Amino acid sequence: MPLAGYIQFAAAHRRFIGFGFTMAFASSFGQTYFIGIFGPSIQQEFDLSHTAWGSIYMLGTLASALVLPWTGKQIDRLNLLPYTLLACTLLIIACTFVSFTTGVLSLTVAIFLLRQSGQGLMSHVAITSMARYFDKQRGRAIAIATIGFAAGEALLPFIAVAVISVIGWRWSYRAAACFLLVTFIPSIFVLLKHHAQRHAEHLRHLDDNAGTSTSSVRSWTRAEVMRDRRFHLLLPGILAPSMILTSMFFHHLNLADAKQWSYSWITGSYVIYAVAVTVTSLASGPLIDRYSAVRLVPYMLGPLVAAMVVIAIFDNPWTAWIYFILAGINVGIAHTAVSAIWAELYGVAHLGAIKSLFAALGVFSSALGPVIAGSLMDLGITIEQVCLLFAGYGLFGAVLIRLALRRS
Repeated sequence: MPLAGYIQFAAAHRRFIGFGFTMAFASSFGQTYFIGIFGPSIQQEFDLSHTAWGSIYMLGTLASALVLPWTGKQIDRLNLLPYTLLACTLLIIACTFVSFTTGVLSLTVAIFLLRQSGQGLMSHVAITSMARYFDKQRGRAIAIATIGFAAGEALLPFIAVAVISVIGWRWSYRAAACFLLVTFIPSIFVLLKHHAQRHAEHLRHLDDNAGTSTSSVRSWTRAEVMRDRRFHLLLPGILAPSMILTSMFFHHLNLADAKQWSYSWITGSYVIYAVAVTVTSLASGPLIDRYSAVRLVPYMLGPLVAAMVVIAIFDNPWTAWIYFILAGINVGIAHTAVSAIWAELYGVAHLGAIKSLFAALGVFSSALGPVIAGSLMDLGITIEQVCLLFAGYGLFGAVLIRLALRRS
């Protein structure tokens, strides 16, 4: 689909598409790549090893994963406006709380709040709303909304490094809370101004298709999905980017130390990653609408495996760009195709519950990645060797995805 088509589509649905973009961007403050920028400062202040810091991060993230199936499911029951306001308010509280942490326990709680509100609920709102309220143009809607993730990845890490150097890590998170309060809360009311009409039309569409043979996809319940063989075969591969790239972004500054790169070089290169995510997302959207996410998902792990091999073997600073481009291609496909595949396979009536289950498992895998990598490094295994292990896992996941979808 040409860029003009995307512009026309976004203009026709500018408020709601803008809502998806804005919520995806807001999730940045609870995402690993943003929290990871604060890692060295937090480790130094609290005298934490890689394993200890990774374990704190894991515990807070695992707690979030346990809660997310319930909190995420409420998007099927509550109106989108109050649900989003609650999620954004919790993120503001989380950013404020982390700035007042005094020890390991409060730091663990802070990580839980950041991961639940930012990485969990704000992302859930952004993608579930696009997947639910767009049918024939689902791929396009998700692709445009996911640019919000890329925008955050491109802008915020470099800004955070600069701000931390001036006002310290605690005041930086307080500034983030103020930014969310002043800009994002008012924007929610503006962008969801006419959503009640859209939701009513969505409910009428579900009623019209209920119990008819014309509906192409039966709506599965979450319990049915959990018993489906395809779901279990898909999970290791679909969760691979979450585990691997969360670990990498969490330890990027450690990677910079190992490669003897400056912190500003690797965080400044995030913009390359964001561009790759954006371009791939925009290219994937029309492909999903034309061919389906089921056809696209089996190809998503190839670039990730290549990225891990490249960063493991080469030390030249420009290698970072190749690595980020390949990782961005993977994430661009994952953001769009994986977000759409649940609706394609299991329908939209219970999409919030189904997607929150997957989101919780994604949070769980993202919790394991940093502590696994940190523990291996504390045992003397180099970060380059860890990357090769991740590449092997990616290959294994790709095989399972093809097995799961070969008859779909």
